[in-house]
Amino acid sequence: MKYNRILLKLSGEALMGNRQYGIDPERLSEYAQEIKKAIDKGIEVAIVIGGGNIFRGVAGASAGMDRVQGDHMGMLATVINGLALQSALEDAGIPTRLQSAIKINEVAEPFIRRKAMRHLEKGRVVIFGGGTGNPYFTTDSAAVLRAIEIEADVILKGTRVDGIYTADPEKDDNATKFDFISFDDVLRKGLKVMDTTAFTISQENELPIIVFDMNKKGNLMKVLSGENIGTRVQL
Repeated sequence: MKYNRILLKLSGEALMGNRQYGIDPERLSEYAQEIKKAIDKGIEVAIVIGGGNIFRGVAGASAGMDRVQGDHMGMLATVINGLALQSALEDAGIPTRLQSAIKINEVAEPFIRRKAMRHLEKGRVVIFGGGTGNPYFTTDSAAVLRAIEIEADVILKGTRVDGIYTADPEKDDNATKFDFISFDDVLRKGLKVMDTTAFTISQENELPIIVFDMNKKGNLMKVLSGENIGTRVQL
């Protein structure tokens, strides 16, 4: 395997499957089985998951809601998704720990860096919920921050698209895919990989990002074994 410790970033929308909102148990089970293959190979896996399938703070703010309140609701949504993913992983026989950036001790441990790293060393999947714990920061920022803190080798951004394109491939038939691209080229071309804050932190800390289609069976293991799947963003 090419990597020893990874941070897997999943969007909340990915958990919807073919539904319009909420959580699809079948999709959760599929993800759990893919992650189990990585664990069985001895790879240490941490996960950050979004909450857009339940509530998105920016959307609430655009409808007149207080942004800080909306973002706190979004943080709670990520904890709900974390609990759902934790349940699916444990059903697959994988030991897990859910850590939250906001205090919610009845359902999740508080985020403590040393504890998280110890869990990973023991073969447990660590799910980070609650974003960064601060409003105005996305789960992309949380993913990069946690990846740096736990000394992950790479961020794997699992999406429904198989990489980074010159344009939205779902809207533009002429969009072409990049196999490799530099951080500078992403910024110069105005491509949307992560929000600017997250992307800049990743660049400053020389943390590579791989964007790939998590919904295609076997893709996660192909990325972990070094196959040219998705798009790699590097210096």
